[in-house]
Amino acid sequence: MIRVTIRSRKGGITGFDCQGHAGFSDYGKDIVCAAVSVLTTTCVNALETVAGTEAEVQAKEGSMTVRLPEGSAHDAQVILRAMRQGLRDVAEAYPDHLQLIEIERN
Repeated sequence: MIRVTIRSRKGGITGFDCQGHAGFSDYGKDIVCAAVSVLTTTCVNALETVAGTEAEVQAKEGSMTVRLPEGSAHDAQVILRAMRQGLRDVAEAYPDHLQLIEIERN
């Protein structure tokens, strides 16, 4: 199962952690893994190229950790919220393969 934890503070997303493998299908044919990979990778790329935000990113086989700088721009938040919605949709369709955890801190 893939677990994605989205971290927020005062209504703004501050980062996310993604780890695990979906186990939906064979390597190269796993549509859940592909969906999560596309959503998270596109988000990170768009944060830099569209929003001009340089996030701290650590990625290795089967995991990704992303942290945003304090007070990220409105465009960065829109991109992150779009990723979160996509992940919610995938988790709803494939609950045995993707768990979405949302943590709000004050």
